[in-house]
Amino acid sequence: MSEDDRNTTHFGYEQVARDRKSERVRDVFASVAPRYDLMNDLMSLGLHRIWKRLAMSLLAPAPGEAVLDLAAGTGDLTEQLVRRVGDTGRVVMSDINEAMLGRGRDRLLDHGLARGVDYVLADAEHLPFASGSFDAVCIGFGLRNVTDQRAALTEMHRMLRPGGRALVLEFSRPVLPGLTPLYDWYSFNVLPQLGRWVAGDADSYRYLAESIRMHPDQATLRELMQQSGFARCQYYNLTGGIVAIHRGYRI
Repeated sequence: MSEDDRNTTHFGYEQVARDRKSERVRDVFASVAPRYDLMNDLMSLGLHRIWKRLAMSLLAPAPGEAVLDLAAGTGDLTEQLVRRVGDTGRVVMSDINEAMLGRGRDRLLDHGLARGVDYVLADAEHLPFASGSFDAVCIGFGLRNVTDQRAALTEMHRMLRPGGRALVLEFSRPVLPGLTPLYDWYSFNVLPQLGRWVAGDADSYRYLAESIRMHPDQATLRELMQQSGFARCQYYNLTGGIVAIHRGYRI
């Protein structure tokens, strides 16, 4: 690997300095935050709600557990976690973007959920928690946006108590024959137009489509989790592989 390769990384299809990517990602999500939930419904035709419910079923948070939600965005996964762990549990909602974190906090408060949840502005690669602080940790549609995915996965592993589990919900590679060209057409033609019409920002949604293509496929991400210390790693394809759920354990 050349020095240039070590000092740069991808931001969608663009190469940027590694120390600039997190800033660029923050800018993207600050821009899309006001219409983020509406765009999720429009882009996925509502399927993201099903994907997230399935993810919660696989993570299986139990009453009384401590759970960390990374790249939590506007808090839809956090809300499910808070309801599942109950009054005796604890959920930490964390995101690198202050605007998204603020919208997530408002969402939970509007739904009457104030007890047992903390809000932390943090980079997933450098988490401000002691090792073994959580029973479970999840990241939904956020891993592809971090600069160093292995560093983030290693931090997720560090967060867990022995026997704890981690879950990654992320866009992946279509596995159904004939799905890829249709998905590509939709991603690069429809999504930016939706972003322009609804959020007033086509470029951010073009980046989101590009970032999906730069993300590791299902088998590669499973291997990356294993390299980061996780055991019993499995993945589950959803919607023909457009989305995948990866799960691993700390032993």
